[in-house]
Amino acid sequence: MQTKADIYILAIESSCDDTSAAVCKNGIVLSNISADQKIHAEYGGVVPELASRAHTANIVPVVDTALKRAGVDVKDINVIAYTRGPGLLGSLLVGAGFAKGLAQALNIPLIDVHHMKAHVMAHFISDPKPQFPFLCLTVSGGHTQIVKVTDYNVMEVLGTTIDDAAGEAFDKTAKMLGLPYPGGPLIDRYASEGNPLAFKFNEPNIQGLDFSFSGLKTSVLYFLKEKISDNPRFIEENINDLCASVQYTIVKILLKKLKKAAHETGINEIAIAGGVSANHGLRNALSEMAKKEKWNVYIPEFQYCTDNAGMIAISGYYKYIQGDLGSLHLPTVARWAMGD
Repeated sequence: MQTKADIYILAIESSCDDTSAAVCKNGIVLSNISADQKIHAEYGGVVPELASRAHTANIVPVVDTALKRAGVDVKDINVIAYTRGPGLLGSLLVGAGFAKGLAQALNIPLIDVHHMKAHVMAHFISDPKPQFPFLCLTVSGGHTQIVKVTDYNVMEVLGTTIDDAAGEAFDKTAKMLGLPYPGGPLIDRYASEGNPLAFKFNEPNIQGLDFSFSGLKTSVLYFLKEKISDNPRFIEENINDLCASVQYTIVKILLKKLKKAAHETGINEIAIAGGVSANHGLRNALSEMAKKEKWNVYIPEFQYCTDNAGMIAISGYYKYIQGDLGSLHLPTVARWAMGD
């Protein structure tokens, strides 16, 4: 039963190729529904035009399912939150247009949410929750950042990638190995059966807290070309060790910078977020480092690691209670710095 004090938020996420809707009540996520798009596997990556078309087809049934799963009527919704950016412009426009139209029809407030901030805010969906201030390593297909979080939705980027993201490095390396898209989860799976020290790949020498993964991809490419010229079946015969070695290198790069950030800031509350935070190699290595460094580590549930509307809902909830409302006239933004 709804009371006047209840805050029901319907959240929409459509930044890339997952159409997602969630409902939360007073900061508690009641439902989190997503529809993925299998068609991109045929092309080895996300095709923006196909993604936006699929969002158009998926958004109504996904929202309807989220409302039914939560046991909430659309008339009970007080607020609508949506991903304003960053992301694929066509995909963002579908979600933003739907959210703005429904908010206008229901005459309720609208809240725009930063996609990467929402990944960080996923840590406030369920217990245990990090204490402020904390550091969050956000790793996805499009972003790799170390973020200092001092309050809900108050964040400072301490380091970011100067070229490719960690998730992109996983997927593009997987493509070199002949694995289908998305290849990151497959590398994770094969790596569990391989030797992470079997092969050595170049690591970047980047000062400060920034990341770089383009050199690693080049290192893997030339290594494979050399080995395949001697043995055309090299990848097939060594797939587990190759995946384990690539994963080990990427994780080592990520945690080296995270450790440096923790030492420089003196913060021992450490979180990870984003699609790559579902990687078992990263999770296990972070847990081991946490024991040595005496960190308190926070990792979201798997359903809140990849792109999802639950994180948009919780981010929208904290913006709403702080009075940070959006507007029907805000444009979607494909590129949006976290500090803006």
